[in-house]
Amino acid sequence: MRKGDNTSAEAVALRRSAEVQVQSKAAEELPPGTDDDMRRLVHELQVHHVELEMQNEELRQAREALEVSRNKYAELYDFAPVGYFAFDAHGLIREVNLAGAQLLGIERQLLDNRPFSQYIADAEGRAVFSNHLEMVLHRRVTLRCEIRLLVGDGIAVHCQLQSIAVSIIEPKAEYVLTSIIDVTVRKQLEEKLQNAHDQLELTVQKRTGELTKANMQLLQEIEERKEAEKSLHDALAQIKRLKELLQAENIYLQQEVAREYNFGEVIGQSSAMSYVFFRVEQVAPQNATVLLLGETGTGKGVVARAIHSSSARKDRPMITVNCTSLPANLIESELFGREKGAFTGANVRQIGRFELADGGTIFLDEIGEMPLELQSKLLRFIQDGEFERLGNPRTIKVDVRIIAASNRNLEEEIRNGRFREDLFYRLNVFPITIPPLRQRTEDIPLLVHHFIAKFNKKMGKKIESISKETMKALQEYFWPGNVRELESVVERAVITSPGTSLQVLDRFETFRKAGGLEAQDIKALADLEHDHILQVLKNTGWRIEGKNGAARLLGLNPSTLRARMRKYGILRQ
Repeated sequence: MRKGDNTSAEAVALRRSAEVQVQSKAAEELPPGTDDDMRRLVHELQVHHVELEMQNEELRQAREALEVSRNKYAELYDFAPVGYFAFDAHGLIREVNLAGAQLLGIERQLLDNRPFSQYIADAEGRAVFSNHLEMVLHRRVTLRCEIRLLVGDGIAVHCQLQSIAVSIIEPKAEYVLTSIIDVTVRKQLEEKLQNAHDQLELTVQKRTGELTKANMQLLQEIEERKEAEKSLHDALAQIKRLKELLQAENIYLQQEVAREYNFGEVIGQSSAMSYVFFRVEQVAPQNATVLLLGETGTGKGVVARAIHSSSARKDRPMITVNCTSLPANLIESELFGREKGAFTGANVRQIGRFELADGGTIFLDEIGEMPLELQSKLLRFIQDGEFERLGNPRTIKVDVRIIAASNRNLEEEIRNGRFREDLFYRLNVFPITIPPLRQRTEDIPLLVHHFIAKFNKKMGKKIESISKETMKALQEYFWPGNVRELESVVERAVITSPGTSLQVLDRFETFRKAGGLEAQDIKALADLEHDHILQVLKNTGWRIEGKNGAARLLGLNPSTLRARMRKYGILRQ
């Protein structure tokens, strides 16, 4: 049913109701016998009156409902959590709710017809707002934008505008209805989120770079490990060999520590020993082979130890081999080592002295006693640094410095066919001759006092002095056993001396004839002094005086040296 039909039906029903009410009243009020027309007219008036009253009641009820609805919507409009504005086409504020006024921090009535742009924080925002109004009026759709508004005491807040164009406020006038919400917190959260995102991106990039680098390093390590695995078996074998070498070296060093040196340290201030010290200082830092020559007991082993201790190899061991103390049939296995079962009686594997000395020094004492057949192997080792253990064909290469010593005349041994000439040339790279004790008698007091202190400590004695006569006797003795013999004499004297003065009871008179040395002994001493002076002069380029002159090295006054040269007929060559 249409709206018009509903209205007619309501009017008919209303009229019928009014007629019923009028008839009931008329029956009570009109007197009987009244005229029909009068009754009809009165009836109509009464019906109409009732209709009006009923309509007025309906209108009153509708007005009250409308008032209630209007109040509800007014409250919803004013107290909504969103600011509502109505703008004209020029951006003037025509209407604003209470929330909008509170957002701007201005009383509501002061905002009427004010330009909204004056509350925008920046020129960019004003341009955005103007363009927003234009687009909303032109496109007639809901649009959004974001600008910053100045609120309260000039604080800028981020706001979101949502607008639509309407024509219901004034006839023939277009307005823009806009809702405005404060999105400052959201904006801050977005900025924090963006910053966190950027930071995360940087962290991811950095971590990615680190992981890429770590991956490359891992790949490199994998390659290196593959390469290392290729040589693992050789490395294990090398470790095993080094372990055996270390064990053997440890045993040897323990034996060396258990033994006490015959001489102690090198002692002397004579010109002959000064020259020896000079030669030691020259060769010690080098890796050159050294040949020490001198009589038995002169201290060749001590000088060898001094060379090793002053070299770059001092942190590695110096292995000593006395060629006279080893049986001829065992010296090869002692030097180069042997495998188990290499010969009868070889029940265990043995590492040779050259392997023990790897990185250090080997001292071959009394090299002139080495069997001729073994000299060729030693020559090969000096040339190539290689050898094989007995019973094993595998070549072993080591880095060893050789110091050899001999009390024999090796040149004479070569002439007699007992020493290889080529081996001599290999050993004689840097020869040092250790003078016998009889050629450096001025060192005897130093040696005597040194040995007295040594044996005092060892035996708990308190020898404090030695008579001039005893010292003179010691200096005049020929000392065929050199320093070793002197040490033995002092040791016996310390044992037998009852007091604090050293008393030597050895038979020094047996070497004397007619109160002194035999003529041939005196001649031998003169020849040795002649040769020594000549050698020093050659080494200094025949320079006598000065810091590096022969007189300084010999410990003589230059005039004394010239007198000795005249005495022995030494002329510059």
